[in-house]
Amino acid sequence: FQRCVGMDALNSLHSTTFEIDEKHKTNYHKRFLEFVKMVQKENLVIGGAMTDPKGDRSKGPAEQEDPDLFTRVVAKDDKGIYVSGAKAHQTGCINSHWVILMPTVRLTENDKDWAIVGAIPADAKGVTYIYGRQSCDTRSMEEGTIDDGNAKYGGQEALMILDRVFIPWDKVFMHGEYEFASMLIERFTCYHRRSYVCKTGLGDILIGAAATVADYNGIPNVSHIKDKLVEMTHLNETIFAAGIASSYLAHKMKSGVYLNEDMLAQVCKHNVTRFPYEISRLAQDIAGG
Repeated sequence: FQRCVGMDALNSLHSTTFEIDEKHKTNYHKRFLEFVKMVQKENLVIGGAMTDPKGDRSKGPAEQEDPDLFTRVVAKDDKGIYVSGAKAHQTGCINSHWVILMPTVRLTENDKDWAIVGAIPADAKGVTYIYGRQSCDTRSMEEGTIDDGNAKYGGQEALMILDRVFIPWDKVFMHGEYEFASMLIERFTCYHRRSYVCKTGLGDILIGAAATVADYNGIPNVSHIKDKLVEMTHLNETIFAAGIASSYLAHKMKSGVYLNEDMLAQVCKHNVTRFPYEISRLAQDIAGG
């Protein structure tokens, strides 16, 4: 479930750690590659924790009344660092094996304590999860199986509270290099917004269901029904096309990984914020709405 965010984090960190090392003579990239080897060998699911609560959004991390509205380093010793703060809207974090903590906004020199990237086990000491609810959650508890969904691998969301969570040095991939925060965020966003092409799989299912409903209702050949199915398919494939085109136009980074084309990734995301809702509206209409 939900491997995309972790893979986006791994890809963006591959190139960013390489370029931090190039400028600062650090060894983040080597540490990172060792972490990736472990992830691959053990087939681990990685959660990418980027979004902070943010507080007053007109202010940076160092200007907030509550410094823990952004995740920050609160102490360090010869073994590693300790971080506190929170990560919001963390889809899939509870059923991930490891979580990579990353900045969420462009940082200044005053924000050095918040310029932190590190990997923690999902059950690390000091991590509290506040489990997110969805409007139809209780239906899965009722008798019968129709509303169980994917009982073993279903999705969820949580708010992560971090209270002096320890990260050993070998799992720290940025520590104070504030000028690279925006680079990491932009590359992560570019990967992740292209990954929304997955929504077209859901669209395929909904289009097929709508066509089946039309068959059941005895109206598969009615012109306005066919027009709606064609429009649903057109919108769905437009999302798919932008994502695939973004990947096709990828370019090679200094570290050796490829970064997909940025503009088309943003277009893919914008399509996803609009088209699935229209597809759903048309499906409801076909069903007799």
